[in-house]
Amino acid sequence: MSAVCKRLPGILAFAACILLLFGGCGKEQGSYRYTYLDVFDTVTGITVYAPSQAEADRLAELIHEELLTCHRLFDIYREYDGMTNLCTVNRLAGTEAVVVDGRILDLLEFALEMGEASGGKLNICMGSLLALWHDARTAANEHPERAALPQREAVEEAMEHMSPSALQLDRAASTVRYLDPELRLDVGAVAKGWAVQRACEKAKAGGHTGFLVSAGGNVCTVGLKGDGSRWKVALERPDGSGQALMTVRMADCAAVTSGSYQRYFEVDGERYCHIVDPDSGEPAGIYEMVTVLCPDSAVGDALSTALFLLPIEEGTALAKAYSAEALWYSEGQYVTTPGFPLSED
Repeated sequence: MSAVCKRLPGILAFAACILLLFGGCGKEQGSYRYTYLDVFDTVTGITVYAPSQAEADRLAELIHEELLTCHRLFDIYREYDGMTNLCTVNRLAGTEAVVVDGRILDLLEFALEMGEASGGKLNICMGSLLALWHDARTAANEHPERAALPQREAVEEAMEHMSPSALQLDRAASTVRYLDPELRLDVGAVAKGWAVQRACEKAKAGGHTGFLVSAGGNVCTVGLKGDGSRWKVALERPDGSGQALMTVRMADCAAVTSGSYQRYFEVDGERYCHIVDPDSGEPAGIYEMVTVLCPDSAVGDALSTALFLLPIEEGTALAKAYSAEALWYSEGQYVTTPGFPLSED
């Protein structure tokens, strides 16, 4: 049975950069697939192996509900009735301490730790800077003839207000406050992976195994398929062809991809992607795609962004510190860390 949720505005703004090869599992006894369109502005697929459809339905809904709650909590563009989310925090925390859900504190603390580990390449406090590039990309895609880069003066001004030290978290009071009133959060580099990991852990804690969650470029597997085999995941070529670059087989592992080929805009023939380097204030231009394989989807999501902005040698060292493997792709060639599993049949 497939559960399809209501399509929201802006949904499918970018396609998943990891393809799932289910091998016709929807026809196998005990295998159930679900599709949702209301979380993190992408297609979310859940595949479950269970002894009955009723049990599969319960598991899929448990995962979906957690993802949906996280989607709303971490939304920086819209507020929701009865909920204080990051949009509320961005509006109020420059003038007062804002009481938040513990999941927001958990995410922010994790992101700050990963930011420090990455030498600042992952920075959730650069919301004002990312907003400039987001607006430029939106305007360019709507009116290509008027495509333009953000004014450099505005970029430099935004870069003055993105210090993580200005983000004050109080665990005891469960509050967030900005010591710099101009600071703004944007957790797009980590929120989806963190939410997928949390949903999978919640389901696993309930005794469930044998399922896969795919949310855009984030794939997380728990346990094995119903026949005892590992999950087969194909990494898509970053050329828009829809063809697979390679496939890997996984169990209790996440595969997370960041790419420059999905969300971008062009000015005078030059392409500018959505991943912005906090050191230069400009979109990254080294790689077309970075894929990270990691036991933890949240860590994988953070690493995929950081490695997109780091030289391969530094990125390899960072991946190793988190027991992760990585692949970098550019101009038809790819480089991997030593333990990255290459194509399997």
